[in-house]
Amino acid sequence: MKSPTGFKLEVEATTQVATITLNRPERLNALTFEIYAELRDTFRALDQAPGVRAVVITGSGRAFCSGGDVEHIIGELFARDYERLLDFTRLTCDLILAIRQCRRPVIAALNGTVAGAGAVIAAAADLRVAAESAKIAFLFTKVGLCGADMGSAWLLPRLIGAGRATQLLLTGDFIDAREAERIGLYNQVVPLEQLMPTAGGLAERLARGPAFGLAMTKDLLNREASLDLVAALETEAQAQAVCMQHPDFKEAYEAFMNKRPARFLGAP
Repeated sequence: MKSPTGFKLEVEATTQVATITLNRPERLNALTFEIYAELRDTFRALDQAPGVRAVVITGSGRAFCSGGDVEHIIGELFARDYERLLDFTRLTCDLILAIRQCRRPVIAALNGTVAGAGAVIAAAADLRVAAESAKIAFLFTKVGLCGADMGSAWLLPRLIGAGRATQLLLTGDFIDAREAERIGLYNQVVPLEQLMPTAGGLAERLARGPAFGLAMTKDLLNREASLDLVAALETEAQAQAVCMQHPDFKEAYEAFMNKRPARFLGAP
């Protein structure tokens, strides 16, 4: 995989945690056409990476991500016809799909302002740990666009309910980190100096877990959103039967019987 232009990728071999750091602090880590594509490709690659069992995405400076870069994107979009605009909007959606389809747990460590596309990336992560400065807004209507962008109208109601999601998507207003935690959008809010230790510790804990079972859990969370109860129950019955044939299930049993920590070595 070629070196990305707008972020850093580091993999800790001991913990098997990959950390993506958006790295345009002077632009509040705003995204360009190239960065959207490189992030998509990176999450697709991490899904297959044998030495990665969990992923953290964070930002440098005082923002997590302020969304699309106005100077590098908006001007070009005005010059595009519908088909070329659709190429771009599908690219942004492909990034979200790559995050959701990545079989490794993805933790968003929100170090500061979270806005626009940055807010949807955060929502697409499996868990969100935020600094106290991490205000968030799905501000698409503020710039005259549809509040449902990059899957936000699918993701957000599942995190915070339809009523609160409707309010955030229609108004585009910022809410502070504590309010985001109160309504369930953030899983945890911590002082900034504790952000990466907290997010990293959570990632390491998940990386030590049963990779196959975690991947299956994430897959079913995605799939069952469109199923009725009967279909969901059958899907879970089949998935659990498959997991019961995986070596991690036997390892958990043997660890329990021998009063030792489980050593889950299986891949997704």
